[in-house]
Amino acid sequence: MESAAVQKRNPKKSAFSCEACRKRKASSSLLQVKCDANHPVCNRCKAREDTCVYKLSPTLSYTQRLEQRVEQLQAALLQAEQARNQIKPAKNDAPEALASASESHPSPSPPRAVEALRIEADGRLSYHGSTSLFQLPDSTHLQAINRNHAAYQTESDKENLVNNAWRERAYERLADIPEPFRWLLDSHFCWVQPLFNFVYRPAFTRDMKTGGPYFSQALLNAVLFHSVRWCRGEPGMSALLTPFDNGAIFAKNAVRDLFSDVQHGHSKIPTVQALLLLSAQQCGSGNRTQAWLYSGMAFRLIDDMGICVDGKKYASAGHLSAEDIEIRNRLYWSCYFWDKLISLYFGRSPILQNSEISPPRVLMDDTAEIEPWTPHGLPSTTYRPKQAHSISCFIQMCALAEILNEILINLHNPSRELPRSQAYKCADAQSGKLRDWWRDLPEHLKINVSDAELECPPSHIVTLNCLFHTINILTNRAKLKLSREADLAGQTTEDNPLVQCVSSATSIIALFDLYKRTFGDGHAVLSLAYSVYTAASIFLLEVQALGHAAPSTLERLAFCVGALDRLRDTSPVIATASDLIARELTALGIHTMPVLSSPMNPGAGGNPSGPTHPVLPLPMDAPTTMNTFSAAHGPSDRSGPAAHSDMPYLGGEMDDGLGLNLLDMSSEMYSTFSQIEPISVTMNPGFDIF
Repeated sequence: MESAAVQKRNPKKSAFSCEACRKRKASSSLLQVKCDANHPVCNRCKAREDTCVYKLSPTLSYTQRLEQRVEQLQAALLQAEQARNQIKPAKNDAPEALASASESHPSPSPPRAVEALRIEADGRLSYHGSTSLFQLPDSTHLQAINRNHAAYQTESDKENLVNNAWRERAYERLADIPEPFRWLLDSHFCWVQPLFNFVYRPAFTRDMKTGGPYFSQALLNAVLFHSVRWCRGEPGMSALLTPFDNGAIFAKNAVRDLFSDVQHGHSKIPTVQALLLLSAQQCGSGNRTQAWLYSGMAFRLIDDMGICVDGKKYASAGHLSAEDIEIRNRLYWSCYFWDKLISLYFGRSPILQNSEISPPRVLMDDTAEIEPWTPHGLPSTTYRPKQAHSISCFIQMCALAEILNEILINLHNPSRELPRSQAYKCADAQSGKLRDWWRDLPEHLKINVSDAELECPPSHIVTLNCLFHTINILTNRAKLKLSREADLAGQTTEDNPLVQCVSSATSIIALFDLYKRTFGDGHAVLSLAYSVYTAASIFLLEVQALGHAAPSTLERLAFCVGALDRLRDTSPVIATASDLIARELTALGIHTMPVLSSPMNPGAGGNPSGPTHPVLPLPMDAPTTMNTFSAAHGPSDRSGPAAHSDMPYLGGEMDDGLGLNLLDMSSEMYSTFSQIEPISVTMNPGFDIF
């Protein structure tokens, strides 16, 4: 009894005491110091506001109590999730309402884990379905995932990626990269990377030093080769490129190293990135077959590596780090965006399609969003640095590409034609999606060209706005053609597709003029050139309808033709587009005359002694200037040099990507042009088109 009483008075718990209580007890044997051993702070230290530190290992009983508490909390959490997932109707008629709602708006199927994404015996990551030769049919199964446990982004992953990105950028600035390599790399990350996101910069520059998995010689040479296209005409670059055969060495090495990687190695992300860059380079040069093949190889490789599958939310390959997931997501959406653009340029059907298992349009590393952006390689120093907004621009560009995908498949598909009523419904639906996209577009990405004090934003934001107007024209040109049907003609009164086309075409030339006066023509990507071509097709229709009675339209068309002529220096493939316009003008009996340079910005377009393209003469009563932009803005003193390209052009006609003959309009449709009030070239039609 006595021993039991002693045990009750002196519990074992006092042996497990914090450091402060143990020191007090040691310093005064007369002082009774008791520690309740509570974590994270014992009651005595909490009352004294002392630091409570435990240096002894916890007792077994304390550990058992913690385990029991964890089990209780897990059980309570599971019960709460089950209760939340159960749908409890509030009224007696709620089941019928839920049933009718589910019929009209079916809920998406729950996400499933795709366990076909797996690690092979040789260590590579592959993606095969249940019918493949590489696994038994029952080794691939689908497993439901609780949505509450499938949260894609975690704060710790985001923080690690952002910290790593800033650290690598600091190391990159300190790195001793010789010229012209540093110059060409900086040019790529300024003019190309924010728009297309082909290469994840922190991993690329880090592995360039360490030889890691996200760098290869093929990728480096592809970046250098692609940048030569823009940098060749910049001051001092000619001497720097002379030892490299004016950049031709980069092209040879890129192709050689690329096919060496394909022949001797497995699918790798740098291989896909190099293929995308080579595809873009060959596309702009007019080598359509090479561009199409390179892009097709890239799309096949991301399928082979399972990049088309969301590795974080769906796959069971837990070895992928946050950086791996980030790079794979970026690469998927880069491929998706490029697939739509190259299909648009060549008038073909896109390949990649988004699905429920595709990676989300989410980028965790947002450091490029807040970086300052300045135009690289231009001699002018008058451009004030702007916030890049690269991440939000790329995400919005990919969202726009999803709309473009539907338009290309359903309205401008050379191998598939929908019934007219169904096609019109599709065009009308995509017009609504474009309105929603523009409405939800962040204000820092919208350009109001009617603003007299407007300063040109970064180049990729200008391209984003131009592509929006281009897709708007594609949609409404289809509606114009379909509205010739008697049962569809009355449906265009509320949202006049003709007004939409002319408004967007006028916006494009206003945006391009702003771009040209700020940066010159030398760094205009093919997307901008295609936008100008699309705008020219609308002005050509207006000329066909009104003839020489519309001098402002002739000015706009002359501006487009002159711009396309200058852009042939960096994008020779545009020569086919401008030739198509010249052919239509000849068919209309409109005489042409050569112009060496644009009066807006003499000499900015390239070599004055180089090849020229015929442009429209103005009627005798028209203003003597070739366009009204000069009168509104005056000559520019901020033009950048043009990059002259001597890449070979293989010739051939490029499909206009519109699916409509420029002359394939009825006389009634032409006559509607006479009902349109003149629209200012500064894009101020008196209303917001959306």
